[in-house]
Amino acid sequence: MRWSLCFAILVGMSQSVTIVGAGLAGSEAALQLADRGVRVRLVEMRPKTPTLVHVTGCCAELVCSNSLKSEKPDSAAGMLKRELAELGSQLYAQAKLHAVPAGGALAVDRTAFAEAVTALVEAHPLIDLVHEEVVDLVQAAEGADALVVAAGPLASDALAASLSRLAGEEHLAFYDAAAPIVMADSLDYAKLFRQSRYEDAAADAGDYLNAPFSREEYDAFVDELVGAERVIRRDFETRDLFQACQPIEEIARKGHDAPRFGTLKPVGLTDPRTGHRPWAALQLRAEDAHGSSYNLVGFQTNLTFPEQRRVFRLIPGLENAEFARYGVMHRNTFVDAPRLLDESLRLRSPEAERLGVPVHLAGQIAGTEGYCEAIRSGLHVAFAVAAELRGAQAPALPRETAFGALLAYATDPAVKDYQPMHVNFGILPPFEQRIRNKRDRYAAYAERGAEALAAYKAELAARGLAPDAGGWPEASS
Repeated sequence: MRWSLCFAILVGMSQSVTIVGAGLAGSEAALQLADRGVRVRLVEMRPKTPTLVHVTGCCAELVCSNSLKSEKPDSAAGMLKRELAELGSQLYAQAKLHAVPAGGALAVDRTAFAEAVTALVEAHPLIDLVHEEVVDLVQAAEGADALVVAAGPLASDALAASLSRLAGEEHLAFYDAAAPIVMADSLDYAKLFRQSRYEDAAADAGDYLNAPFSREEYDAFVDELVGAERVIRRDFETRDLFQACQPIEEIARKGHDAPRFGTLKPVGLTDPRTGHRPWAALQLRAEDAHGSSYNLVGFQTNLTFPEQRRVFRLIPGLENAEFARYGVMHRNTFVDAPRLLDESLRLRSPEAERLGVPVHLAGQIAGTEGYCEAIRSGLHVAFAVAAELRGAQAPALPRETAFGALLAYATDPAVKDYQPMHVNFGILPPFEQRIRNKRDRYAAYAERGAEALAAYKAELAARGLAPDAGGWPEASS
């Protein structure tokens, strides 16, 4: 038993936090706060109120893949795992204990993993696990010193309605319709040109990169697009989805030339290689201020990830594209993080402030994407709430770390039309002097991130928030 927990039991510490949702983020936050002497009421609606994809009432149940992505230390996913290990994530520790062979990735026995996390939660003397549906966040906050909403992308309709009242209806999305994002250094600039519509084409003009199609290239692309394999859609993924945002393959099914008069329209563009308007053109918009990654404008899609990689590499200039994020279209309740959340993931709407207790969001409902990202957000919120309950403030997370970069991106008011994002090198701050070799550059990102993480961990220790964590398992990397 850790010293903070012993101290809390001895002195009868009365501070309490209500956490809504016992998924990856909520379970991590609950365990971390309880280990810091905070009483936690963890409320999970399952199994009394089921979802369309969960099959148990366990905490931290994985409903899609059982893979937590790469463990390579010089990958963005590997950087994130180093943070989880160094900062004492309990769910990451359980994932390592219940890992199954998956090459260079970390994959888990999903049943054993969920049961192990549930056992930890149920055994903790400062956690009260309650199985009931939260329909009113104002009521959920009553009697608590802080509220954490970690309900996940499949929050119930009643809970989503309550959150929309706190956040503002215009700042809550119920479907995730995101176009793919590709890494800038994987594009073939000999085939692309920079120009905004109706502007003169020039090397330094325009806000968009353009991928011009010849008629033959367009015909081949559309044929493959309409024949590509789509994600198998459940009812919750199709209901009302396509009324708001048509996937590019559905547009193409309406007519071979339909994309050419919509997303791929060439109007106002001149290909400098030919001096003429191309037959069709895809526009790519910079995803960050550094131009490290580009969004495929208007390419919301329901294709499987392998098919996106295959078909979208038929676009001129994208033959070797590396994807920082694949396109997705599914049920996904999340807030407009850049307008609502600060870097502690605290909800800063007038309605939330009037609640009288701090309200934090964690997990995918906060606008991040990915299993490890959800776990890390729960850990991050736990540090923030633990500090707040002491009348202090957690240290700022450096942007050079994987989650620090994601947090900066997700809470930057300059980010428009926000869609959930996972950690990737495209959102990390670039080096002043460009490192041309990709492998060397990624290794340098990891080294810089490790140094920033060490400094952050020291600040946590100085403020009494440090975890009891082991080091990064170099041998297993």
